[in-house]
Amino acid sequence: MTNPEQKTLAIVCGGGPAPGINSVISSVTIEAKKSGWEVYGIYDGFANLGKGEKKVIPLTIDAVSRIHSDGGSILRISRFNPTKSDESLRKVVDTLIELGVTHLVTIGGDDTAYAASRIADFAKNSLGLTINFVHVPKTIDNDLPLPEGIPTFGFETARSLGTQIVSNLMEDAKTTGRWYLAVAMGRVAGHLALGIGKSAGATLTLIPEEFPGKEKIPLSLVVDIVAGSIVKRLASGRNYGVAVTAEGLIEKIRLEDLEAADCLEYDDHGHIRYAEINFSDVLKKELLKTLSAMGIKMTINNKEVGYEVRCAPPNAFDIEYTRNLGYGAFEFLRDGGTNALITIQNNQIVPIPFDQIIDPATTKTRIRMVNTHSIQYRIARQYMIRLEKKDFNPGIEFERLAVAAKMPPEEFRKRFQYVTDY
Repeated sequence: MTNPEQKTLAIVCGGGPAPGINSVISSVTIEAKKSGWEVYGIYDGFANLGKGEKKVIPLTIDAVSRIHSDGGSILRISRFNPTKSDESLRKVVDTLIELGVTHLVTIGGDDTAYAASRIADFAKNSLGLTINFVHVPKTIDNDLPLPEGIPTFGFETARSLGTQIVSNLMEDAKTTGRWYLAVAMGRVAGHLALGIGKSAGATLTLIPEEFPGKEKIPLSLVVDIVAGSIVKRLASGRNYGVAVTAEGLIEKIRLEDLEAADCLEYDDHGHIRYAEINFSDVLKKELLKTLSAMGIKMTINNKEVGYEVRCAPPNAFDIEYTRNLGYGAFEFLRDGGTNALITIQNNQIVPIPFDQIIDPATTKTRIRMVNTHSIQYRIARQYMIRLEKKDFNPGIEFERLAVAAKMPPEEFRKRFQYVTDY
């Protein structure tokens, strides 16, 4: 007979991988077991629960005591979204109830947080049952709405490893006399690209936040900013460099330009599958065309930076950070809390009620974009080598730029000065 006093906690990992997931699983499990709770690890996010399948593993202290430094997720991970139908929601809730789950810890990004909230609401409103939940924010994109300066876990490890990759590309570029186009993950925001570019000393970094507003930008603008950087480097006697761009920049580009680049794929509903576009290939192709038209011969290589950093072993920062977050998540549930996202602020565990991170216009979790007025961005911009307004002041430096671009000075001005408005 089921003990009505027994508390049972389930752990679900959703979204994409990020360094530190296993450390959260470990600390949540250890604290729960020390308090006499049962703990289940749910395999493959919400995917199996949404089919009514109990693919779970009972978690013990012995099983998780040394996984905190491992990359990946011992429970695997899934992007399955149970909120797309009431049937999926009901199956998730029914399966959790059948397992005796009274509390839920979700580890993931904005979609996983939203799904957890909907599951709790469905259990209460449709079945009159309570499943208390807490969400541990995870994404290498760093775009969840935490307070300024507080990273999502996994970001620092991803930035560190991404910096090593781009630093190596910088050295290769210098050694071989070529340029690299590195596109960093970040489906909307440019945090990872900026963090990698700044830390690696990349020649320039381009992020979506440089182009605010809903108006789309021409692909040629992005290409010309990079081409302008190449010209500026050539004018100083350097034929090499690395440009880092954020993956999310592609959603800022005009649809007709992407169609012209013949890079679009569509899903069954006619929506553009941005994730399937190899943005670095598109940029390389268009950049080579632009340089060729100018008479500049340059070897361009492209590199997507993302999958290599998602399942890396967490660095010391993320190990400590995630152990604290996991501890805080269980403490919050143990003390009767629910419906919140766990953060650490001023060295204290601070739950943020879920309704405070929701965008009322979209009813989804708000997205934290790079603050282009921040000191982090302002200083990063100062160290980039790209065309600036002062470069077009009359004088010998301007003349050198025109010579490097193989253009008469006024033609160069007409062709490239507009990029300095961004």
